Amino acid sequence: MLNKKTVDDLNVKGKRVLVRCDFNVPVKDGVITDDNRITASLPTIRKLMNDGAKVILCSHMGKPKGEVKPELSLAPVAERLSEKLGVEVKFAKDDNVVGENAKAAVEAMKDGDVILLENTRFRKEETKNEDNFSKELASLADIYVDDAFGSSHRAHCSTVGVTKYVAESAVGYLMEKEIEYLGNAVENPVRPFAAILGGAKVSDKINVINNLLEKVDILIIGGGMAYTFIKALGGTVGNSLLEEDKVEYAKEMIFKASQKGVKFLLPIDTVIVKEFKNDALSDIVPTGLIPDGWMGVDIGPETRSLFTEALKDAKTVVWNGPMGVFEFPNFAKGTEAIAEALAHIDGTTIIGGGDSAAAVNQLGYGDRMSHISTGGGASLEFLEGKELPGVAAVQDK
Repeated sequence: MLNKKTVDDLNVKGKRVLVRCDFNVPVKDGVITDDNRITASLPTIRKLMNDGAKVILCSHMGKPKGEVKPELSLAPVAERLSEKLGVEVKFAKDDNVVGENAKAAVEAMKDGDVILLENTRFRKEETKNEDNFSKELASLADIYVDDAFGSSHRAHCSTVGVTKYVAESAVGYLMEKEIEYLGNAVENPVRPFAAILGGAKVSDKINVINNLLEKVDILIIGGGMAYTFIKALGGTVGNSLLEEDKVEYAKEMIFKASQKGVKFLLPIDTVIVKEFKNDALSDIVPTGLIPDGWMGVDIGPETRSLFTEALKDAKTVVWNGPMGVFEFPNFAKGTEAIAEALAHIDGTTIIGGGDSAAAVNQLGYGDRMSHISTGGGASLEFLEGKELPGVAAVQDK
């Protein structure tokens, strides 16, 4: 599947290797609150250190939009990395990312040393993929390694532009694993192949639904996006999330599923509330009969059984998006039921980043899944069948 160079194909001893990681982690009052993405980058970093590379790490964090925002500095990441790697990761603090500190730090590096550059998005050129910044990044290194799957659907200087100005490029272990799992699921799944889509909006997942209907045996839709399909079938959805302009598209997809012989499942009962809060008074009604003034916030118990039963014999499952208002514990039952069902499946289970990944980890099922993607948006584009710029830019074997 993967015909890209990987870190195993490189000879890095004594060479300067620029690694694009995904350190876009949540930070509150200067403290990192979830370091999963940092942990995910360690195998690639350790491999390069052990092979005698001079390892220069870079990443973005948040959306500073080309301005220097101290609260979005990667300084806390350097500290956490130092703890996890057991060696000092030197932080090159330059507001312009590739400045005097970075150049001096790289100059002084010994084989096996690690430094971290400042947030690449402190430079406005980063998101525009402008050559001058790509050249500056490349000037620090002999080899480039992309291990930031979560940013691979963006053509930026640190994911795409830099590859034009280095002699050699490859993907890291994390990137390799992502492409392998998601790629195999889409191109060569063990069947039955089921996909579960949730989350708020149909519009976010339009092309995904269309592409998956060409590939899956079972398509399950829950979450806020289900109500647009319910409306397409003539149901009433009260005040639930609804994209009026997508009702026709939903009809087309329901028809396409029947033409392709895909088992297409929508919620049959729904937990409804009048007020959008965790302790709101709730009721359960058939999904197509939500009264005015009420809104759906989770799939009901019959739907949980229906979906769980449909997934029982699946051999490949891809899940992206919660089944309800997962951030309210009272309306997380549908999402929890899916996570639990997947934990018991005898096959390949792939969680497509974002809220689904958070759900699986919070419920303690993370280690029961075959693969939890680090990139929500990137995994969706992959499932759409798009080529990701950050993957395409890396050299082939």
